[in-house]
Amino acid sequence: MAFSINDTRPPLEQFLQGEAARAYHFLGSHFENWDGRQGVVFRVWAPNAKSVSVVGDFNDWNPDSHYMYRISDSGVWELFVEGVWEFCCYKYCVETPWNDRIMKTDPYAFHCQTRPENASRTYHIYDFQWHDEEWFQYKKDHPHSKMPINVYEVNAGSWRKYDDGNVFSYRKLADELIPYVKEMGYTHIEFMPLTEYPFDGSWGYQVTGYYAATSRFGEPKDLMYLIDRCHQEGIGVILDWVPAHFPKDAHGLARFDGTGCYEYEDWRIGEHKEWGTYIFNYGRYEVTSFLISSAMFWLDMYHVDGIRVDAVASMLYLDYNRKDGEWIANAYGGRENLVAVDFLQKLNTVVHMFHPEVMMIAEESTAWPNVTRYPIEGLGLGFDYKWNMGWMNDFLEYMKLDPLFRKGNHYKMTFSTSYAYAEKYILVLSHDEVVHLKCSMWSKMPGIYEDKFSNLKA
Repeated sequence: MAFSINDTRPPLEQFLQGEAARAYHFLGSHFENWDGRQGVVFRVWAPNAKSVSVVGDFNDWNPDSHYMYRISDSGVWELFVEGVWEFCCYKYCVETPWNDRIMKTDPYAFHCQTRPENASRTYHIYDFQWHDEEWFQYKKDHPHSKMPINVYEVNAGSWRKYDDGNVFSYRKLADELIPYVKEMGYTHIEFMPLTEYPFDGSWGYQVTGYYAATSRFGEPKDLMYLIDRCHQEGIGVILDWVPAHFPKDAHGLARFDGTGCYEYEDWRIGEHKEWGTYIFNYGRYEVTSFLISSAMFWLDMYHVDGIRVDAVASMLYLDYNRKDGEWIANAYGGRENLVAVDFLQKLNTVVHMFHPEVMMIAEESTAWPNVTRYPIEGLGLGFDYKWNMGWMNDFLEYMKLDPLFRKGNHYKMTFSTSYAYAEKYILVLSHDEVVHLKCSMWSKMPGIYEDKFSNLKA
């Protein structure tokens, strides 16, 4: 593991060796001045493409106008285009090994069009003025491991809406959400994914833009404003982040150059049939650089205070939700996904190297050992905390019982103490438990109206 705070290797070399912590500074679209000419330099990784061109508003979407140059045998393509303006829409026209042309959004784009459109957009992301210096000093003086934490989980698209059904913007959320969170006594807000995703009806867990804040609620600096306001009010911000899988939408990462770039070619290790998504190829260096740099991007550029990694169990087990014959064992004949383990260890090591005050939280639903142990000699995954799903399930089952029957089920409330010190747990009441006709927390409770609220308060 060769990550270093003082790494002086060229960015391309770091990226290709799987050791880039900030690949977003190199790949994607960046405003630059080349020999006195103002414009944008575009770089994209498409290793098996026969050709790549940039198309967009600046060339009337002509795929034969701006062909990119392959700058290495590894498949990174580059082109400087003079005169490109901010918010200019663009895509990459990728010629596959079979001579097909496919239109792809930029995997490293900072901003995207608002749905149903899906082009990438050029964006000045580096000049936001932050005002949260006191918050960072507070975090330094008050480590999260020594402080009480009370987290409010929020879906930005459904928390509150206008009377006409339109969603709140990031700036409107700053005005409405922060006072509510403070009044309720929460210390942190955890946002369900705000990375760009294609379908309004989803929660955002099928990501198409790992570096783009979803444009449903505004532009990137509007989200920065929301987080900055949270920090000024003493509220931390945690983001859900999804390195476990990605959707098959044609404009996204799937089959990026006509082949499996970000995913495995073999469906037995590269696809979640149940979810209809692809699995990242954690053994490929460029994919490791892409994902770790994405996590670092949200910490560096958006000042988030924690990352909750979704669906960790699906990463750890090769047979996750698979029948016999639908998965491939590892080199030792086991079901453990060893390259995913290595990726998670690298991820947490890098994050804590550059941002030691940040919380890394795992949503891991099995009994995988040492999730919150530091990855010394390969033993731990390196997370700070793990969601206690077992406690949650037992607690909810107990609370649903009529008080008459609880006396015979007290073990549901005490069983979690038998493993409480095996990991550093966060006790949770997840969004997963109040959807798909599972009822709200209030509706789960027995008794009359007043009894239900009494149970909730307890």
